[in-house]
Amino acid sequence: MSKKVLVSVAWPYANGDLHVGHLAGAYLPADVFARYHRLKGNDVLMVSGSDSHGTPITVAADEEGVPPEEIFQRYHRRFLDTQEAIGISYNLFTHTDTENHRRVAQDIFTRLLEGEYLYQKRQRLLYSESENRFLPDRYVEGECPFCGYESARGDQCDNCGKLLEATELVNPRSKTDGSTPSVRETEHYFLDLPAFADALRDYLAAGKEHWRPNVVNFARNYVKGGLLGRPITRDIAWGVPVPLPGWEDKRLYVWFEAVVGYLSASIEWSNNQGRPDAWKQWWYDPEALTYYFIGKDNIPFHALIWPAELMGVKRLYESDETKCLNLPYDVPANEFMNIESRQFSKSRGWAVWLPDVLERYDPDAIRYYVAAVMPETRDSDFGWDDFVARNNNELVATWGNLANRMLGFAYQRFAGRVPEPGELRPADQGLLDRAEAAFDVVGDLLAACRFRAALAEAVGLARDANKYLDDQAPWFEIKSDRGEAAKTVYTTLRVIDSLKLLLAPFLPFSSERLHQYLGYEGQLFGELAIQTYHEANQSHGALTYDPAKATGSWEPSQLPAGQILRRPAPLFKKLDEEVVEQERQRLAG
Repeated sequence: MSKKVLVSVAWPYANGDLHVGHLAGAYLPADVFARYHRLKGNDVLMVSGSDSHGTPITVAADEEGVPPEEIFQRYHRRFLDTQEAIGISYNLFTHTDTENHRRVAQDIFTRLLEGEYLYQKRQRLLYSESENRFLPDRYVEGECPFCGYESARGDQCDNCGKLLEATELVNPRSKTDGSTPSVRETEHYFLDLPAFADALRDYLAAGKEHWRPNVVNFARNYVKGGLLGRPITRDIAWGVPVPLPGWEDKRLYVWFEAVVGYLSASIEWSNNQGRPDAWKQWWYDPEALTYYFIGKDNIPFHALIWPAELMGVKRLYESDETKCLNLPYDVPANEFMNIESRQFSKSRGWAVWLPDVLERYDPDAIRYYVAAVMPETRDSDFGWDDFVARNNNELVATWGNLANRMLGFAYQRFAGRVPEPGELRPADQGLLDRAEAAFDVVGDLLAACRFRAALAEAVGLARDANKYLDDQAPWFEIKSDRGEAAKTVYTTLRVIDSLKLLLAPFLPFSSERLHQYLGYEGQLFGELAIQTYHEANQSHGALTYDPAKATGSWEPSQLPAGQILRRPAPLFKKLDEEVVEQERQRLAG
């Protein structure tokens, strides 16, 4: 029976290009997961968008002397192009500066206020005397009071992961001019997190065996350590307005309204489809599975704060009193990906930027390597020597070589058709049985968000198929017994057909080409495209996935004898080892 699967993906700040850390942390695992469930026949809704209102955008705008709108619009468009090129198949990738998102975020605020989960409080914040304004969190740096890290931000320490208030920093300084800020009082609304302590404790205690230990343990310890109210408004001119008279100069805090984006994007997608209530199937059906793909620095917001917001609202735009908004079923947060054994650093240029590497390497080569070293349970490393080695030894020599040499042999020696095999031999049937069993094994691993293990299992089948092919040697068999060679070719093509599907979530571009080479009509997946949507007096670009033309399914090969093949071409490119030093020089430069 088809399931509803909501795939919610972290919203990147629209202040700079995407890099492989973004891809490894959230976007690739989410896309692999979504593509698998679509092949399984489940009804997937995958949403995300550009975070348009974070202080990283206003910081960049101040540095360039331009309005924040110009920064976010520039990078939002680059996000669309980059993710289309790398194949991240969102049903909708939008942004938070839409009328729809503002309305939904303000409605969430209003419902929490009506439920008495918000309270006003005077707050002591850092104030820049030289700039004559309160300093938003990202405008402040200082020493972390917990771990001593010297470049902790005013909202969070990137070293230990602790959420912070800017006033907690030791020796704080303005990032704008380096001056030492003073402390002044201002009025803000706070989310009463302590009111949700018991409910969050119960939520995290039951039925979380499928959660990654690092995620659930972090969340449980966070509640155990004692929850504090968190401000959800701030003194800033850029963002979603607070929907109250007298609060015109303040905005909703980005951490509060950005997570609302999963819901607002679902509603926007639903409206774009001409089915205004369709989103409710993923948000109110208790059987729907809701996943949140994020990096480890976002665990508190998705495992604690967003569930608290959902608990406080209970229902939105729904009259049925028996229904409540679904809480996250799983939060498969990834760790960080380092670059050449060093931590990513935008300021020092120590990063592998996706728009840049996509100019030199095929998207599936990038996807394959990042999936193979994905930081699922601990930090991992992107190494250029390892990238080249895995591309050449695994993607090209193991999988690509298997597909290329067998398709080429069949096309030339069997008149471009899948040969009739006659009665199969034990070795033939054994390999076909191994391929059939792989669908359960790989599928279970993908469903459990164990992507590295799933990829390794599929590549292991490719290795077994290569060994079988070398043992049978149809290029020799055909000289003495064409019928024996036909069995080998038929069996190998069937296994290649199965591997095409097992690897399709990871390698959608090459799998789609292979699907055509094997003689199939139609597409494995639907179409991914950049669309323009109009809303009131506003229009904006969005990345959308249309499943209408998808014909792929998660089942062993159905390749029939006699099917006409198309002329094949190599699926992947072997890389010269010289690119390792070239890429390292790019990093150093």
